Amino acid sequence: MNECVFCRIARHELEAKVVEEDPDFIAFHDAHPVAPAHLLLIPKRHVASLSEWVGVEPDVAGRWLLRARDLASTLGFAKSGYRLVINTGEWGGQTVAHLHLHLLAGRVLQWPPG
Repeated sequence: MNECVFCRIARHELEAKVVEEDPDFIAFHDAHPVAPAHLLLIPKRHVASLSEWVGVEPDVAGRWLLRARDLASTLGFAKSGYRLVINTGEWGGQTVAHLHLHLLAGRVLQWPPG
């Protein structure tokens, strides 16, 4: 997926405010934040959505989730709280066709979310 914006960020072809990365994942600030802290954590390998993330090893999916937890802790939100969101498909609110997890924090988040 050469033209996927998130793939291009993962390859460092587009500028993004990267918070951390490892060989499998990269975390960066959302360009259009909806909370004081709004980060995206994506797999570097292109996957269009959670529904299409088939054949992934469970430990890879688990590491993705735990990376988000650890990132929230590193940023100081473990105690006050944070929200993790994965939008899947058009009706789920997914606007970029690359699997991504939103980490939202820094204010009281309302429910229901949308």
